[in-house]
Amino acid sequence: MNKPLSAQDTRRYSLMIWKLLVGGIALFAIFISMIGFGLFGALPSFRDIEHPKSNQASEIIAEDGRPIGTYFVQNRSNVTYKDISENVINGLIATEDTRFKDHSGIDFKRTFSIIGYNLIGKKQGASTITQQLAKNLFPRESNLNFFSLVLTKFKEWIVAVKLERNYTKEEIITMYLNTVDFGNQAYGIKSAARVYFNTTPDKLTLTQAATLVGMQKGITMYSPTRHPERSRDRRNTVMAMMVKSDLLTQQEFEEQKDKPLNLHFNAATVNDGIAPYFRTVLKNDIKTIFQEQSILKPDGTPYDLDRDGLKIYTTLNYDMQVYAEEAQKEYMKILQAQFIASWKGRNPFKDKALQIEQGIKRSDRYKSLKLEGKSDEEITQDFNTKTEMTIFTWKGNIDTVMKPIDSVRYYKMLLRNAMMTMDPTNGHVKAWVGGINYEHFKYDQVKMGTRQVGSTAKPFTYAVAIENGYSPCYTVPNVPVTIEGYGDPWTPRNSGKPLEGSITLQKALAYSQNYVTAYLMKQVGPVAVSTLATKMGIPNVPAFPSICLGTFDSSIYNMVGAYGAFANKGTYTKPIYLLRIEDKNGVVLFSQKEIPKPIMSEEVAYVMTRMLKGVVANGTGSRLSYKYGVNAPIGAKTGTTQNNSDGWFMAITPQLVTGIWTGCEDRAFHFISTNQGEGANTALPIFAGFIKRVYANPALKIGRADFEAPKSGVSITYDCNQYQQQEEGTTELDKKLGF
Repeated sequence: MNKPLSAQDTRRYSLMIWKLLVGGIALFAIFISMIGFGLFGALPSFRDIEHPKSNQASEIIAEDGRPIGTYFVQNRSNVTYKDISENVINGLIATEDTRFKDHSGIDFKRTFSIIGYNLIGKKQGASTITQQLAKNLFPRESNLNFFSLVLTKFKEWIVAVKLERNYTKEEIITMYLNTVDFGNQAYGIKSAARVYFNTTPDKLTLTQAATLVGMQKGITMYSPTRHPERSRDRRNTVMAMMVKSDLLTQQEFEEQKDKPLNLHFNAATVNDGIAPYFRTVLKNDIKTIFQEQSILKPDGTPYDLDRDGLKIYTTLNYDMQVYAEEAQKEYMKILQAQFIASWKGRNPFKDKALQIEQGIKRSDRYKSLKLEGKSDEEITQDFNTKTEMTIFTWKGNIDTVMKPIDSVRYYKMLLRNAMMTMDPTNGHVKAWVGGINYEHFKYDQVKMGTRQVGSTAKPFTYAVAIENGYSPCYTVPNVPVTIEGYGDPWTPRNSGKPLEGSITLQKALAYSQNYVTAYLMKQVGPVAVSTLATKMGIPNVPAFPSICLGTFDSSIYNMVGAYGAFANKGTYTKPIYLLRIEDKNGVVLFSQKEIPKPIMSEEVAYVMTRMLKGVVANGTGSRLSYKYGVNAPIGAKTGTTQNNSDGWFMAITPQLVTGIWTGCEDRAFHFISTNQGEGANTALPIFAGFIKRVYANPALKIGRADFEAPKSGVSITYDCNQYQQQEEGTTELDKKLGF
């Protein structure tokens, strides 16, 4: 039988227990201190705690502040506390850390409770929101042993306490929501709100917020895209916990629990958003600017657009960009069908073996096979063997089985299109559509690509003629003209049947008559025309007579800039689309403004706008009015190159200048007839679809006002009735004087 402990033994055992307890606490304190001093591995520095690093997407922002897209490794964009719905905050606290507002980073009460639950088999997490933030900001290594895992956990405790000392509760919960992963390349609450519900964090409803918060228990297990029923159940659990924490009433819960998820899912990719071609060109430009101007981070390292959370402010108008993309898609479906039908019964690949071979060698498949060390014979066999592939169509991507060489032929017969719109008064680019589908065709045709411009070059020759004293009403015989002195004699043909007799310059431009344009070139000379084109921002225009008919190549970007000088009273402004770049703290790293350059008199520019309006009123652009119902003071010029390989439409209003090009990737593939292949059919209708949408949106404030005449008046006669009277008067006077 055991003897009862004596008073002395009790005191001795009690003292021993207290010594063990105090010693244990002291050892634990020493252990924690050693961790804090970095004896078991470095901890984040005070500067790291003050300025935690995380991969943050750089945002491209439209002129009205709306995001156009992002550059990212992790699709993360930060928001402030006031930009987050209260539903998100309440849901997070109720499910992850009910005592968040009371503890100092570590909730010891909850920790010991959780240990108890785990001992009886009810596994629960004990990390506070602050501890989870520490883990997100300073992630642990994977595959740690037990001791390293315990050590890392204690390090997170220390970081959590430091976070609590340096930040307010609002800042901590905001940082947490900015760093957390929501799956589907959505990092942070801002990206998650857009990816899953196409909204912003401040507008997240109760059910939406609960869905996103619920995912934090397991982003795969409770993914609303992969497991919608499971996600909905978890959402309701979150709301039930909000009720338990008095952050939601039982009545509100009952009203919301049966609602569907109502996802508006839009997966985040680097190409996500509008204007993908524009964003690619912009990214390359920014890299060049940073390199040329030695713009570096404070620590001397280069900025990384995919990680450093820059704010990139552009001139693009969000609505106009959407309208441009819609107009393209709307009409190109129709035009592609016309194009395929025009070749019915004919072989478009006859005598095109060289073009097909070039297409094969330009393909990613060919380059990949070459890198694998395949021989030419093996590559040829591969291209002639059916395989599974996804091809682009205007009805959407199609999964099919076909020979790769047939896909090359298919894409050779696919029409491409690009367009750009600019405000001529300041050069600000408003819309940029670099191609028909960025996923399949990465090459930008607005700025990077150049094509022969055809008759859209004619106004440059006419402008030089007007500057040299010619009136739009000057009459010229519409007959062939030969120009000598620049190599072989040059006698251009007219496109189609020429107008008979003598015609005015106005009518000649309206109906795009080659003979009259050649006549003017003979009078003013190619050097003057080349010089003007260069001043208007079009480089490499050779001083040869044929440039009057647009035999040179140019980009849409440069052509829009050039036509802007007509609309902007003779002042050329190089198109700009990047206004400024700020770092994530709002410090301006780069900014620029337009640089206007007067290149022709306001009078000449005004007369040219009158002549270009004549193209729409009575000439090759008249279908803009009679077919598409666009009735506004618009000047324009159509352009069609040899064999109908390129179709152009350039349009000007006092507030917008637009350039549109359509053609196949290879000039050897084209419409058979000019009636179908001319710019009036391949490019003009897209402008019609675009400008009608623009005019229908009063918020854009694009009016229908006419071009302003110079305040000093116009000495050049453009009223042809008045001009005829003047000419007749001069003739009578000449007779009286004996001339």
